[in-house]
Amino acid sequence: MKINVVKDPEIICSNKNSMHNYFGWPSIARLRDGSLMLGASGFRIDHICPFGKVIVSRSYDEGKSWTAPEVVIDTPLDDRDSGIMTFGDKGVMITTFNNAPSFQRKHCRTKPTYTNAYLDEVEKKGGWEKYLGSSIAISNDGGKTFGDPILVPISSPHGPCELNDGTILYVGRLFNDVNSVSHIECHTVSRDGKTEFRSRIEDVEPNLLSCEPHAIQLPCGRIVVHIRVQDNAGKVFTIYQSVSDDNGYTFTNPVKLLADRGGSPAHLMLHSNGTLVSVYGHRDVPYGVKAMFSKDCGETWDIENIVVGDEASPDLGYPASVELKNGDILTVFYSKGKSNEAVIKQVIWNFEE
Repeated sequence: MKINVVKDPEIICSNKNSMHNYFGWPSIARLRDGSLMLGASGFRIDHICPFGKVIVSRSYDEGKSWTAPEVVIDTPLDDRDSGIMTFGDKGVMITTFNNAPSFQRKHCRTKPTYTNAYLDEVEKKGGWEKYLGSSIAISNDGGKTFGDPILVPISSPHGPCELNDGTILYVGRLFNDVNSVSHIECHTVSRDGKTEFRSRIEDVEPNLLSCEPHAIQLPCGRIVVHIRVQDNAGKVFTIYQSVSDDNGYTFTNPVKLLADRGGSPAHLMLHSNGTLVSVYGHRDVPYGVKAMFSKDCGETWDIENIVVGDEASPDLGYPASVELKNGDILTVFYSKGKSNEAVIKQVIWNFEE
C-alpha cells in the first residue's frame, strides 16, 4: 500500500509546564452523535506511577480541535490504559486497570519521595484493594457521564468490541499480576458490566508472554484478534493473529504476522471500502507507527507500512484509529520526547494501492 499523510502528527492532549505531564495508551471511537472521543491515562508523572487518571477529550469537527481533557475515572491507584467502545444506541464503555501500591513503589523512577509519600497515605487510608485489577466504566447517555468502575477478570488497552448481533465481546489477558504469565480469554459483557467466560486463546509458547489483544468482527462474521507477544529479553516484540468463525466460542492457534521485533500492540479498524486496517507501534528505529492491511478477512496481510517514522523515543505507540467522514483515517498514539513529558498525538492519513 501507499501511505499518504494528509496532516502531520500534532499534539492534541498534554499538560505542559507541570510535573504531571505524562499521557499514554490512548484509544479513540466515534460516538453515536457523530463526535469523536479520545481516551487516555493522563496527569501521570511517568510510565509507572500512582497518579494516573483516565481522561477523555472530545472533537466535534473531525479532529480539527479537541476539548481539554476531562477526568472520568480517578481511583487511588494508577488507572492505566483507556479503551473505548460504543454499543447500542447510547452506550459507551471505557476500560482501565490498576496495579498494587507495592508494584508502583518497586518500579517508580521519577520523584520516589513524592510518590512514596502519596502511596503511604493510600495504604494508611485503606480500601484501595477494591480498585485493584481490570475494570470498566459504563455510560448510558452517549458518553456524557460514566458510572463507577466495575471490576472484570481480563484487561486489554483498547477494550471490547461489539459483535454483529449486538453482543459485547471482550478479548483480554486474564488479570493476575503484571509479572505473571497468563493467557488470553474471551468474555461477553452485559450492558450493566457482568461478564461471562466464552473461550480461551492458546498461548503462543511457554516462554513468550501473550497480552494486550484487540478484536474486531467483520461483516462476514469472522472475529480477528491481534495479540502482543514478547519475551523477557527484549528480542521479541511482535503481533500474532487468532481468528474465530463461531462468534468467539473457539479460536485458532495464534500465527505470527511480523518479524520478531516488528512492533506491537495493535488496534483493528474496518475501513468503509472493506479493507481491514491494523495499526501498531514500532519501537525500533524508525520510531513511530506502522500499519498493515488485509482485503481477505485477515487471511493475508500487507505489512510494514510506515505511517509515522520520526518520533524521538521508543517510549511510544498504542495507536488507535477511526475513519473520518471523508474516508481519511485519524490515528492517535502517545509519544515521549527527550524530556519526561509524554503527549497524545494524532496523524491523519489515507492509503492507496
